[in-house]
Amino acid sequence: MTRSRIPDAPEEENPSIINRFRKSDHPAASLARDLLWVACVVGGSALLLFLISGTWPAVVTIESGSMLPEMQVGDLVFVVAADRYGPLVTTEEGNKTGHLSFGHPGDVIIFRPNDNDQVHPIIHRALIRVTAEEAAELLAFENPHGGIVTQGDNNPVPDQVTTYPGIGRIEPIKDEWIIGKAVFRVPLVGYLPLHLVEFAVLIIAIIIIQELVASRRREKK
Repeated sequence: MTRSRIPDAPEEENPSIINRFRKSDHPAASLARDLLWVACVVGGSALLLFLISGTWPAVVTIESGSMLPEMQVGDLVFVVAADRYGPLVTTEEGNKTGHLSFGHPGDVIIFRPNDNDQVHPIIHRALIRVTAEEAAELLAFENPHGGIVTQGDNNPVPDQVTTYPGIGRIEPIKDEWIIGKAVFRVPLVGYLPLHLVEFAVLIIAIIIIQELVASRRREKK
């Protein structure tokens, strides 16, 4: 009994651009595939962080010592929306309920001072909510509005009695100015975002060198 030979599948005469790109041994195509993979990993990670945190950015880097000793310069802090995983709690409320965040009563929030997105957000502790009348009486604000009084754990006075370079005196923080609240930190990892451009250049350089070496090996074979 003889068996008929199954003919080989005919090669695709006009492969698509995607298939040519996937199978190409050209150094430029190989480099482009590596860079595309890196972009997909970074983009996928960013999307996952956003879905978990409900806000953006989902991570921030500590750049000053205003929150010492609980937050060190270079720490990477993970952020969630202010109402994620429970309501925002001030120090005044935390003293009553026992709610602690980073070793002290009250949540640590990340906010845009005076809703100005041209300066770096501030990460300080939410102390107390005040009404417009209290802001005028206790803090001597003109044209006052209600909001949250904040202070760095390592600072001697609340933010609302200080000035911020480029915007002047910091007003009580409105809810819509809040980017999110801090949930936990990873020591020293925050130095990476502070040098993100240099790190990206290093990664791209490594990929290019790796591809050049692999290309030469293929040529020798």
